[in-house]
Amino acid sequence: MNNIVVFGASGQLGQCLKKVADEKGITTIFFLAKSEANILDPDALKNTFAKYKPAYAINCAAYTAVDKAEDEVDLARKINKTGAENLAIACKENNAVLIQISTDFIFKGDSPHPLVEDDVAEPINVYGLTKLEGERDIIRILDRHFIIRTSWLYSEYANNFVKTMLKLGAERDLLKIIADQVGSPTYAIDLAGCVLDIIASGSTKYGTYHYSNEGVTSWYDFAKGIFDLSGTEVKVLPIRTAEYPTKATRPAFSVMDKAKIKNTFGIEIPYWRDSLAVCIQRLK
Repeated sequence: MNNIVVFGASGQLGQCLKKVADEKGITTIFFLAKSEANILDPDALKNTFAKYKPAYAINCAAYTAVDKAEDEVDLARKINKTGAENLAIACKENNAVLIQISTDFIFKGDSPHPLVEDDVAEPINVYGLTKLEGERDIIRILDRHFIIRTSWLYSEYANNFVKTMLKLGAERDLLKIIADQVGSPTYAIDLAGCVLDIIASGSTKYGTYHYSNEGVTSWYDFAKGIFDLSGTEVKVLPIRTAEYPTKATRPAFSVMDKAKIKNTFGIEIPYWRDSLAVCIQRLK
């Protein structure tokens, strides 16, 4: 297999890519240290591409603190837009394919149907806006790209909703969880496998794709699933978004249609609760 470099290797998806690559015996994938992987430094990128000569670059680096982004607009834009732009330029100059991880938050979240790739993007927070700007820069600069939008990412690694719920469930008798935001959780191990399968296929069907686990749930039902599968005894009450105000507005409905990625690459996507059970078993 051709060389692959991973930016944002220390984050949740980066760590999942390493786990899956190790399981698959992929030895030509390089998880870059921060000193080599600064997507805001074009000179560092030139050196990195010269050193590894990658056929593929996977960009997992992102500013993902959704509420903090409302105050740190410039920093979020630097990482999510300018960083993506710099990588697209480096890939173009080095004839590499860029795989960019994006988000359901580019959508407004008021659609009555699962979102397809060419539905109108209308972000309602800074995080979603800056990720969309990054997508548009990549499309403008580089033909050879895969943009993969995902949602509600969790795993055994880093900070995420599953680990937070398990921690809070062990500490408290009662939790109130939002029940009127609906989407699809994504086990980052499954997403990592999908990304590596696309690379292994050698496909040139570039473009934008949606990937999350199958099924639809609310944050409340997601939390209930976490506690059921982990055997955690805690009372969970459903609340409305209005009862839990946050700095950034979240989409109320961000279920994505995955038909394109399944049909194009022959990928089977697990049901969200089945993958959640796997993750919780591994966390134990």
